Amino acid sequence: MIVDERTVTFINSMELPENPLLEEIEKEALESFVPIIRTETKSLLKVLLTLAKPVRILEVGTAVGYSALVMHTYAPENCKITTIENYKKRIPIARANFVRAGKESDITLIEGDALEVMKELTGSYDFIFMDAAKGQYVHYLPEAMRLLIPGGLLVSDNVLQDGDVINSRFAVERRNRTIHSRMREYLFELKHREDLETTILPVGDGVAVSVKL
Repeated sequence: MIVDERTVTFINSMELPENPLLEEIEKEALESFVPIIRTETKSLLKVLLTLAKPVRILEVGTAVGYSALVMHTYAPENCKITTIENYKKRIPIARANFVRAGKESDITLIEGDALEVMKELTGSYDFIFMDAAKGQYVHYLPEAMRLLIPGGLLVSDNVLQDGDVINSRFAVERRNRTIHSRMREYLFELKHREDLETTILPVGDGVAVSVKL
């Protein structure tokens, strides 16, 4: 927990209900221990989407399709989403959820390794949501920058790793040290690139919001 738990609970208590299907998919994901965006992260996404009004969204990391459906709900009606997932057990669930929501023509799920898929993508996107393997973000960044239009938003979730990222690498479990060092490298890159303006927010598990200049 990055922010005091009581504060987060209070803020989340003021959220309005989503449409019944989104709430049902969220409940199913949580019961199956599938990691999905946290309530406060969802709230931030809704605001950013309302401001940016993106019509082409790229999502790196689909899981069961919950965040893609949230984004489609709050983006303009003509928005198209491309989402990438490599975990085969979740792909049919995500596809089924898109059909349940009647959004299968608006949301395209591409199976495969995210980096390899991104390298093959053409065209451009005005909003990219990074929510895949945290240790790979720094490797995804060059392709994300290639695909993102000037003025577009890159939103990276889970960047503070429940606060672990602020600790010395020697205070982190050995099995997590590679992810820890790569995330630090990623955040440094986001903050020091001349073609990005980035803020890092202690929201959810940490969210970086970057604008391509």
